[in-house]
Amino acid sequence: MPNSAASSDTAVNGLRVGQGFDIHRFADDDRPLVLAGVRFAGERGLLGHSDADAVAHAVSDALLGAAALGDIGEHFPDTDPQWQGADSMAILRAVVAMVKARGWNVVNVDVNVICERPRIAPLRAEMQANLSEAVGAPASVKGRRAEGLGAIGRVEGLACIAVALLTA
Repeated sequence: MPNSAASSDTAVNGLRVGQGFDIHRFADDDRPLVLAGVRFAGERGLLGHSDADAVAHAVSDALLGAAALGDIGEHFPDTDPQWQGADSMAILRAVVAMVKARGWNVVNVDVNVICERPRIAPLRAEMQANLSEAVGAPASVKGRRAEGLGAIGRVEGLACIAVALLTA
């Protein structure tokens, strides 16, 4: 069983599920939009301390949650200058190493990107390949629209929801 006080009480058949969420507003400057390590040419970037890759952040939080390791803000705080402009896919790889060090293996990750823009489908395969390489397991990415509702519907930003399954 993995090395975690909470895991022996809460893991069922050596499985753990974690959920991650991230949301960012679009930046007003010329930052590139990066999601799952993929640059979306011609799209407004996201405002954030790191490269603001909301997909990588949501997947990181899902993995940390499943392993009972807290959240991304505890390990990579936006008050720490070393993470200014950081590559969020490198952060994700560091999270995977932390999860594995606790005795867990990633089974899969699943991500929903909720946005009016950009269109996810044209770069979905590249996003999935990047995530799969980073986590060492299958990854799926889906784009969902907000259908014009709220801040996301007004194209003020985007949100991501991720789920991760771990096994001992």
